[in-house]
Amino acid sequence: MAGERVQPATLSRSEAALVASEGKAPRTERGRKTLRAILDAAAIEFGEKGFHEGSISGITRRAGVALGSFYTYFDSKDAVFRALVRDMSDQVRDHVAPAIRAAPDQIAAERAGLSEFIAFVRGHKEIYRIIDEAEFVDPESFRLHYATTADRIAARLKAGAARGEIRADISDVHAWAIMGMNVFLGLRYGVWQDDVSPEAVADSIAEMLARGIGTK
Repeated sequence: MAGERVQPATLSRSEAALVASEGKAPRTERGRKTLRAILDAAAIEFGEKGFHEGSISGITRRAGVALGSFYTYFDSKDAVFRALVRDMSDQVRDHVAPAIRAAPDQIAAERAGLSEFIAFVRGHKEIYRIIDEAEFVDPESFRLHYATTADRIAARLKAGAARGEIRADISDVHAWAIMGMNVFLGLRYGVWQDDVSPEAVADSIAEMLARGIGTK
């Protein structure tokens, strides 16, 4: 909501070092909480207004921090946007990873990952606007977001193939296909409408995957 003040959470030391501008990583827990608050505020600001209409003053107002605090960690609006794309990509990864790890087999893992992704999107609908804008604001971040996501999918598919849970000829093509499917399912059932439960969507896709890449 416009004017909403973000309640700070925290970032680990490694996360803070990755997202802050070079040489500006926070050194204290308080600093990491401030950085987290700025990123969360930037997600709301850019999610509502877009990159070009969004402003640093809008971000700091939402975060409840001074303008100087912004420049303590980021060099510019471009820098915080670039960091936000990376941060949101990491949030998705961290949200779905436990469910994927807990799954008993590869088809179940893909089902769990999709279900958790749609649930995440429903609470963070701004991710689609931000990632889509990145194609024009910072093409490298846009490419990296999808490339790293596809790499993670490919790695777990190939591990599943090695265990004999899915077909042996799994390739990067399969990984990109699953990622593309998940992206648009998230758009349809996470952003546009929530008329079908994430679990029901994931069940349908798991059945399709089992018949398409399963061993039986």
